[in-house]
Amino acid sequence: MTSVAEEREIPRRRKSEFTIYEFLVRNENALLGGVTLIAALLLWEAVVSFGWVNPLFTSSPSRIIATGYKMFADGSIYPHLTISGLELLVGYGLSIIVGVPLGILMGWYRRFDAALDPIISALYATPRIALLPLIMIWFGIGLGSKFAIIFLSAVFPILINTIAGVQTVERDYVKVARSFGASDRQMFLTVAFPAAVPFLLTGLRLGLGHALIGIVVGEMYSAQAGVGYLISVAGATFQTDLVMFGIILIATAGVILTNLLRMIERRFDRWRTNNKL
Repeated sequence: MTSVAEEREIPRRRKSEFTIYEFLVRNENALLGGVTLIAALLLWEAVVSFGWVNPLFTSSPSRIIATGYKMFADGSIYPHLTISGLELLVGYGLSIIVGVPLGILMGWYRRFDAALDPIISALYATPRIALLPLIMIWFGIGLGSKFAIIFLSAVFPILINTIAGVQTVERDYVKVARSFGASDRQMFLTVAFPAAVPFLLTGLRLGLGHALIGIVVGEMYSAQAGVGYLISVAGATFQTDLVMFGIILIATAGVILTNLLRMIERRFDRWRTNNKL
């Protein structure tokens, strides 16, 4: 025979189970990714600890964490982070300042697009690393050459996505705006630019990845500081822990900044048509 108190506990237990189940369902992707990552790190640590792999080639999570902790504790990592951060800020910022307006103009004016398209296509198809000697001659080995490399790496994804965004503006919107006497400036600000925002944000996300690659390539080619320079020097002196730590810093910056842009992109995602599979 069930007491009154026991009968009252049953709904509470069910509610708790439902809450846990709901939590697991809502965070399924994050939990699966987290479990896989932890399992991979444990496996990596184990193969090095048991001597199956020489740590000179792969290092191990514990060694990388110790190296990173030491660099943050003695402050030796901060000059490298400052230089790489400044290069990303200026180079990536210039690519946005140039890529977005130019993409809107090329997407909106057909003849302007026809005039610049051969140059844009040729530069986009040219590997940026092939331009490094010329960039060094033009801008020297200082920060100017790093800004140029990052700019050239990031500007084309932003430009091409902006062009595509403007060229896919609904013609009905244009006709309605024109019928109400909208000027070119009003068309850009109220029709073309809002329509291109989802594509533009996708281009910014792609450009960010290229910009991070540009930082590493530029600093490995010629630099006195920066995360890419740190990776280059550590690799030349067989400091695998330091190489892995530098790579993780770049990857972490990419993940954080990409997720920030993705959050902004989701905010405007409802503007896309047929955005659900």
